[in-house]
Parts: sequence; C-alpha cells; structure tokens
Amino acid sequence: MTDPTFLTDLTARQLVAGYEKGDFSPVDATRAVLDRIETVQPLVNAFTRVDADAALAQAEASTARWLRKEPQGLLDGVPVSVKDLILQRGGPTLRGSRTVSAAGAWDEDAPSVARLREHGAVFVGKTTTPEFGWKGVTDSPLTGVTRNPYDLLRTSGGSSGGSAAAVALGAAPLSIGTDGGGSVRIPASFCGIFGLKPTYGRVPLYPSSPFGTLAHAGPMTRDAADAALLLDVISGADWRDWSQLAPAPGVSGALDSGVRGLRIAYSPTFGGQVAVRPAVAHAVRRAVGRLAELGAYVEEADPDSTDQVAAFHTLWFSGAARVAQPLGADQRELLDPGLREIVAEGERASALDYLTAVDARMDLGRRLGRFHETYDLLVTPTLPITAFEAGAETPGGRGGRWTSWTPFTYPFNLTQQPAATVPCGVDEDGLPIGLQLVAARHADALVLRAAHALYESGAARIPAPAGAPRA
Repeated sequence: MTDPTFLTDLTARQLVAGYEKGDFSPVDATRAVLDRIETVQPLVNAFTRVDADAALAQAEASTARWLRKEPQGLLDGVPVSVKDLILQRGGPTLRGSRTVSAAGAWDEDAPSVARLREHGAVFVGKTTTPEFGWKGVTDSPLTGVTRNPYDLLRTSGGSSGGSAAAVALGAAPLSIGTDGGGSVRIPASFCGIFGLKPTYGRVPLYPSSPFGTLAHAGPMTRDAADAALLLDVISGADWRDWSQLAPAPGVSGALDSGVRGLRIAYSPTFGGQVAVRPAVAHAVRRAVGRLAELGAYVEEADPDSTDQVAAFHTLWFSGAARVAQPLGADQRELLDPGLREIVAEGERASALDYLTAVDARMDLGRRLGRFHETYDLLVTPTLPITAFEAGAETPGGRGGRWTSWTPFTYPFNLTQQPAATVPCGVDEDGLPIGLQLVAARHADALVLRAAHALYESGAARIPAPAGAPRA
C-alpha cells in the first residue's frame, strides 16, 4: 500500500470487511494506527502505555489467519485500546496513580479484555485516566493532562478521556472505557464520538470496582454499529463477576429496526432543574426532531427525578475512601489533592448514611422504571455544556465537584440503566455536542437502535477534529 493512512479513518466493521476481501491486512491497519498514535500522543496525551512490538506480533498472527480464511472471531485483527483501569496481561495497570507499583506479574486479563483476546483483537495500548477514575476530566499526578482533539487547550472529559481522544483521532477505532457517573459518556460527548454505558452487569467486571455497582464498562467507538459489535464481544460470561447478568442475545442484529413507533420522551432540562447552554439545547432539539421525522412518537416529558447528587456523593465518596483504605500516610500524600478531599468526606460517612443513599437510589430506580412503562426512550443533552479548559475539575475552576456540570449522566449510574451519547452538532467554537439516549434496564438494544438511526440519517455526523489535524 502506498498510503495506508486512510486505514485510521475506518470503523472496525470496515476493517473486517477489508480483511475479508484482501484489500489490506491487520498488519497494514496496525502499522497505520501505531503511526497515528506516534503523531497525536505528544499533542493530546491519550496513552499511558503503547506496546508496538506486541501489537504487531498480534497483527501478524491475525494476518496469517485471514490468509487461511480462518478468522478467530468477530474482531480478528482490529486495533483496540483499553482504559488503564482495566486489567490487561503483559503490562501494569497503574490506574493513573503513583501509589500503584508497576512491579509484579500482571498476568491476568479483565473479562472484557479476555473476550477481545478470544476474538483476535490487536491491543495497541492503555489509555489515560484520572487517578482511580475519580472525576469527570482526565488528568492525574502520574500521567498529566489529556487534551481535547478539537481544542488542545480544553479537556477531553473523563474519566475515560484517553479512550475518547484516541478514538476521535483514529488511534484505533475501538476502546473500552468505564463509567461510574458518566465516565464513558462525558468524554465521548466532549470528543465527538459514540459512547455506551450498558445495563449494569451486561459487561462483566473483575476486579470489582471500589465504587461498587455504580461502575460499568462499555464501548467507545466511532458509531453505534461498532459499539453494538464490541458489546456483543465483551458481554461474554465470566465467572469472576458474581453480579453479571445472564448472557443476552446479541444486539447487532437489531440495529436496523429503526425508531418508527417508539415512544420517546424529550427532557431538555430535567423539568427546569438544569441550565443548558443555548448551542447545546439547539443541537439536541434538532436531533430530536430527526427522530420524529424517522417515525418515533416524541413528546416533551420529564422523568420524576429530583436531584440525587447527595446520594450519589455519599456512594461515590465512600468508594474513594475504600480506594485509599490500604494506603499509608506517605502514599496518601501522593494522591491527587481533589481525590484526597473526597476520600476524607467518604471516611466521615456512616453506615446509616450509606444505606440512606442506597434507599434514595432504589427509589429513583423505581420512579424511572415507572417512567419507562410509558416511554421506550428518554432523550436529554448528554451534558449542558461543551468542553472547558484542560486541567480543571470544573469550568473556570469555580469550585465544587465534577458532578456540578454532569447532572444528566450520574443519575443513570444510580439506576443502572443503559445510556449512550451520540454526537449531534458543534457549538460556535466547533466543540462537539452530545445527545443522550436512555432506556429501561436490559433494553440496551433500543438505545443502540435509536443511535444507529441517527447515524444512518446523518444527524450524528460532525466535522473531524481540527485541534490535532489528521494525517
């Protein structure tokens, strides 16, 4: 191939189709992605580790299988990245922290990584995270600041910010992120890609998160079709997660069912609880109009969802305290100062405080369950704002916690519902805007159907990033 750079623009499905026809090989694609990483890494800081030799060895083995017409699985030869909270054998998972030692065998894959390995995926690197994934932006004492592909002075979001920036810039079409309060959806929205938080338990987790059943793992991709394919792969059963759901039918086959006849509730501000920037509100409303044009029954309706940030904070801060529990005083001094603050708050919470938060969580789940007896899908903005300055937890460093600007994301970690973000436009500065789709628990296929319909109709296409120009 004289110019393989186009391979970094292809989706996973397009790569597999090309391998099958012999147009190019996994080695070609992997080399192109590794070259792309070398170009963009100094600009956005999306990766904490890249192992080019191991990736090329995997790609060579995959190429040999395709030449024999014996692909190993659905993603044989497709380059993927993995957030550095998720175990991947062969190298350390440092979790964005100076308190984690790189020493050790590191010989175990997390369930999602094991499923990818079984399907022949090529692992190109581990992506950045804030320390232990504690906040909605991606910077840490270990790896520094991860930047937005659309404006290098702005944040990529978090906590899966490295994955979002990598996918947006063609540094592998697929990544696995984690989402405890929006950590897949926030950076996917800020970076103009697709991100899905599946129903809790759909993707097995091991080790279990210190943040408990708030934490999900999910796909971060260029579009909904790739996310469906990736979800079909990483949803495979794994005995190490006692809370996993029973294996469900694959979702890829349902993508083309469209939205005709679906009952969709559009909640632009959660009943006036959230101030949304005009550019965001306009882009989301326009995309909602497209869903109606495609045959969905759309009406403005707000879920019965009084703000549960206090309950979320109790659960989240308690999880942070659990993270720090094994650490000595010297190690705690190495932590991100903001993480130290919420650790202290979590340590002050009592068991009764925790159980009161659990009660509030269960009540919210009941109310959202009743809401979805009437509506198949809920649509909101993913975030009320677009990406702000890099290195700050909140816009303008105005104080408070990251939950102050993520009111549309964390409620659905409390309820464990599937939720996805779809790019639906850009603001006056060219920064991506996201639309959030939410369904009842277990209805992941509905979310993906609606998202795919938006992509197929052209409503989910936005300009490529200009902050770090494509090769």
